[in-house]
This record gives sequence, structure tokens and C-alpha cells, in this order.
Amino acid sequence: MNKEALFSIPLPTIRRFPAYLRLLKDFENAGESWVSATRLAEDLRLKPIQVRKDMSCTGVEGKPKVGFEVHELIMAIEHHLGWDNATDAILIGAGNLGNALVGYKGFANYGLRIVAILDNDKKKIGTTVYGVTVQSMEHLEETVVRLGVNIAVLTVPAEVAQEVAEMVVAAGIKGIWNFVPKNLTLPEDIIVQRTDLATSFAELSSRIKKSIEEKSRTKRSLQN
Repeated sequence: MNKEALFSIPLPTIRRFPAYLRLLKDFENAGESWVSATRLAEDLRLKPIQVRKDMSCTGVEGKPKVGFEVHELIMAIEHHLGWDNATDAILIGAGNLGNALVGYKGFANYGLRIVAILDNDKKKIGTTVYGVTVQSMEHLEETVVRLGVNIAVLTVPAEVAQEVAEMVVAAGIKGIWNFVPKNLTLPEDIIVQRTDLATSFAELSSRIKKSIEEKSRTKRSLQN
């Protein structure tokens, strides 16, 4: 993957790429070879002009009155996201969330493979989670070097997240996918992507509340 090309793509477009990819793979599995920007826009609730701008970032050119070639778009988006080559990662924290992530088969579609699990709980060390054996944190640096991984998935308790993050960085990890509800303070060259489940749920519940209130107001207005 050309990193310079990736970073030249606007971040909002990068964030929309996975949604395009899921939809395009559905089309391909259904035997469809071509798709228009208008159809993509309708299915993803976007404006056609936005879709065309996003697709221009892939380098794939559409054909008038035909649209874009589905497989070509899939290959281009996977390439720009770096998902055309498997990326190995280690997971720190063999709790309920960590185990669920290891078992999530959908990661394979994104080119992500969790190749090692580490924890400091003696009861968990030596157990197997979806075919991956839990190792002691004592083997962290050796595991990172031996497997040549650059990414760590963090699912540890919040109170130890900073300490553990510093440990994985010291072991050679370059990027952290943080599922812990805590901001991490790390060197600027370490890439951290935080996935806050509580924030996502708060946004969902807030939107539902707003929708219910709007419908209630509309109903009262009609009754009056």
C-alpha cells in the first residue's frame, strides 16, 4: 500500500470506505458486475456527488450510464485501506470483550488476524481462545519480535490501560487499537485508534430519544 496515497485521501472518505466495501461485496455475491454512484448513494443515504468524490479517490473511473465495475472498486478500496494484505496483531486482555474480538470472523474481511493473546491472569494463561493460546505478559517483547507485529488490540481494565500501553510501545508496537474507555498518553509517533463503546451507545440512545420526541411533537400538532 502506498501510505502517501492513503494519507492524501480525506479522513471522512476513509471512514466511509468500509461501508462502501460491505455493500460492494454484497453486490458481487449477488452476481452484479456494475453499480452506479446513485445506487450506492441511495443505499448508504449519501448524496451522489459525495459518492462520486469518494470514488475518485480510488482511482477507478466510472463509465457513463453504466457506473463502476464492482470488483475493480472492491480491489481498489481494499488496496487503499491496506486490507489486501493480512495484518497480524496481538491482543492484550483475555476478558469477555477480548475473547469476543478474537472470535469475530469478520476481521478476516478487513485483513486483520489476531495471532497472539496476552494476559497477566494466571488462571487464563495457557487456556485457548478460538484456537489461540493465552500467553503471559512476561513474553510480550519476545512475542512482538518473534511474530513481527506492529499492532496491539487493547481490552484491559481502564485502571491499567496506560501502564499496559506503555509496555506494548516499549516492546515495539507502533499502533494501538484501544477498546478501553480511557485516553492514552503516548509518544506522537504511536498511532492510537480509540473505539469507545459507551460513546457509541450514548449517541445511539440520544438519537432514538430525539426521534421519539419529534414523532411525539408531530402527533400532538396533528391532533391540535
